Amino acid sequence: MSDSLFDVPGPGPAAVPAPPPSAPLAVRMRPATLDEVVGQAHLLKPNSPLRRLVEGSGAASVILYGPPGTGKTTLASLISQATGRRFEALSALSAGVKEVRAVIEEARRASIHGQQTVLFIDEVHRFSKTQQDALLAAVENRVVLLVAATTENPSFSVVAPLLSRSLILQLQPLTAEEVAVVLRRAVEDERGLGGRVRVGEEALELLVQLSAGDARRALTALEVACESATAAADEVTVEIVEQSLDKAAVRYDRDGDQHYDVISAFIKSVRGSDVDAALHYLARMLVAGEDPRFLARRLMILASEDIGMADPSALQTAVAAAQTVQLIGMPEAQLTLAHATVHLATAPKSNAVTTALSAAMADIRAGKAGLVPAHLRDGHYSGAAKLGNAVGYRYAHDDPDGVVPQQYPPDELVGVDYYRPTGHGAEREIATRVDKLRAIIRRRR
Repeated sequence: MSDSLFDVPGPGPAAVPAPPPSAPLAVRMRPATLDEVVGQAHLLKPNSPLRRLVEGSGAASVILYGPPGTGKTTLASLISQATGRRFEALSALSAGVKEVRAVIEEARRASIHGQQTVLFIDEVHRFSKTQQDALLAAVENRVVLLVAATTENPSFSVVAPLLSRSLILQLQPLTAEEVAVVLRRAVEDERGLGGRVRVGEEALELLVQLSAGDARRALTALEVACESATAAADEVTVEIVEQSLDKAAVRYDRDGDQHYDVISAFIKSVRGSDVDAALHYLARMLVAGEDPRFLARRLMILASEDIGMADPSALQTAVAAAQTVQLIGMPEAQLTLAHATVHLATAPKSNAVTTALSAAMADIRAGKAGLVPAHLRDGHYSGAAKLGNAVGYRYAHDDPDGVVPQQYPPDELVGVDYYRPTGHGAEREIATRVDKLRAIIRRRR
């Protein structure tokens, strides 16, 4: 793997050698035992699959899915130590099918001598389908114990056969309290700062909040701040943190709730069509180091929830912004987020889609889910006609207008209007069209 903060050791003895004092703080403070792991309690309960793997008794391959800095690589390293297993690591950024097959062949030879190989693949979502397929036989036959890490939802980025052969374990961002534990340990532990620099409580709280649940980001920020502190003073203060991170005077999430307050204000400003306020809150979050993927997700939600059919292109813009964030990253992606924010803030607004779905789901929960009308049922099997299925169905394309009178909902819901378009933006025209369509379909011509 490349020389990154969370690289894992290659093949060798079960004990992981201590990193040199010159290694980054995040590397020096990586947990060496399961007891040092902070967070992920939901996955590390007694007798849980992940705990059994780390303790050496588990045999199932796993895909660790979660945001950066939550311990995916740390857990892979701990699994590799269990019962002296061989350890091989590949990065999807640099390994091809040839490298995958070479590792599997070496693991096959080791298995002949009774030695199991743990194969760690970082960024597995970046593997092509061909690369992932090359793993299948080795994983199924347990030639390798696969431990894959990904920040992307594996349901969309990992091939189905590999998913079916692996446990999917979702890691959660660390809580503020858990990040604080990581930072305090780094301040006191000899592997870290060894108490040589004091960190003020307010400064520590700021580091916690700016980390956004990412332990690696928190430790890196602490290390940079400590370098500035030792040059000027022996204590890390709020001012030193702000200066060292080039985020002077940023007051984001300092009080704990402000993270939620700022994103709430951002969403409400876009919904309220105040483009200038929306850009202010967007800039405030970007300068403070908010995860751009979080912002992109919120914009996609808002495009359907608050704009909907009043401007159908709003969702397209929000999705394109999310894809751009993934493809080019920061800082360039901040322009795309601003682009999407301006579009959504200035777009006509409608929550008609939201209220329509809510009303339909409320009826379902109330028991209004009658039988599908017989003429709409599947007729593509022998005997369907004898049951009355698909008999009398009218094919809409046979009509010059493409619309025919016909009952579509169950009997209990005939005549119920869920979608009530507004007169805003594109919904002004849609409202007229919906009235005409309902009149034809419900025989009110």
